[in-house]
Amino acid sequence: MRFTTTSMALALAGSTIIAGAAQAELTGDLKIFLDTSNPAPRATMEKMIGDFGTLHPDLNIETTVIDREAYKTQIRNFLTADAPDVATWYAANRMTPYVSAGLFEDVSDLWAEPEIAENLASTKGAMTIDGKQWGVPYTYYQWGVYYRKDIYEELGLSEPANFDEMKSNCQAIVDSGRACYTIGSKFLWTAGGWFDYLNMRTNGFDFHMALAAGEVKWTDDRVRATFANWRELIDMGAFVANHQNYSWQEALPFMVNGEAAAYLMGNFAVAPLREAGLTDDQLDFYQFPAINPDVALAEDAPTDTFHIPSGAQNKEAAREFLRYVVSADVQTEINNGANLGQLPINASASVDDDKFLNEGFEMLSANSPGGVAQFFDRDYPAEMAAEAMQGLQEFMVIPDNLDDILNRLDKVAARVYSK
Repeated sequence: MRFTTTSMALALAGSTIIAGAAQAELTGDLKIFLDTSNPAPRATMEKMIGDFGTLHPDLNIETTVIDREAYKTQIRNFLTADAPDVATWYAANRMTPYVSAGLFEDVSDLWAEPEIAENLASTKGAMTIDGKQWGVPYTYYQWGVYYRKDIYEELGLSEPANFDEMKSNCQAIVDSGRACYTIGSKFLWTAGGWFDYLNMRTNGFDFHMALAAGEVKWTDDRVRATFANWRELIDMGAFVANHQNYSWQEALPFMVNGEAAAYLMGNFAVAPLREAGLTDDQLDFYQFPAINPDVALAEDAPTDTFHIPSGAQNKEAAREFLRYVVSADVQTEINNGANLGQLPINASASVDDDKFLNEGFEMLSANSPGGVAQFFDRDYPAEMAAEAMQGLQEFMVIPDNLDDILNRLDKVAARVYSK
């Protein structure tokens, strides 16, 4: 099917970006696979694709949207068997298996074009393996603590400046009959977010990345210190019960209904929280507080990406689509507060006047001197991440299993990093 749209504004704006060979009319089929299955991202992507189709009326665009968790298990199969022309994925280590298997196209030629080279320079490292670029980013976003400001005000609490204040706040919240934090760890990665922040705040960014690279044992006393900090929160009842049974979306109602006061999550959580009825007067954001005062603050800021599978049939149109996605006007539009509600990757784009985007942009640009990580399951090799996140979820449910978990992860690491 061909996408069409009644809105021409973005298409006309995007047309000013396209230059040179890009002006040649595109024909044939363009198959796009998306993992943006939540309502707001799906609508944003479908409109953007429709606007691109308006610019290229002789191009037949077929879009397939797959549930994000299912996409993760299916991607290798569809890249191998019947590859689309464009597919969404993630930056950094998450690209490695498909680059190594020859399933992603080298798009270094796009990165040599001045428009991309100059405006996307800050994200080039996250898209580079073996000196080549294997896709383009289309959004990135902050992580942090989204909290019920009205509940904090009811209890006389303020945003914590350090871990002691975070625990003191949490005790007051627990005493009020609520959980401090909602979380849904059914698909494991949310537990990875908690480990990222606790480890980066306890030991610093460089140590965190050394662990991700297999240079530090999981049984190291410094890693144990991170889990000790985490256990303090678990033992005081900080997290909602039975979180292992919930997806991240299924954990949202606890915060919406006031049964939990906060959520450590990416900025993509704002849209469903607003849609569920929380106003910006009720909802606020703070940076995960310091634990070790000698450690510079570092952040998770995951980058989502588009790639051209090596088996794509219409690589000319696919390259043009990637150019379009990263152009300044399109970046401004798709990342605004009404759409993805995230941060544009093009330096010439504008950050939308949304309070959470502004707070995130300020935090990442001015208050993350320690460094910026991608996210647990993007910074670790895929096999290590999968095994480790199982262990992190297990620790949250049965913290007394820590020794077994860490010994097990050391064995996994010995196997993964020796390959």
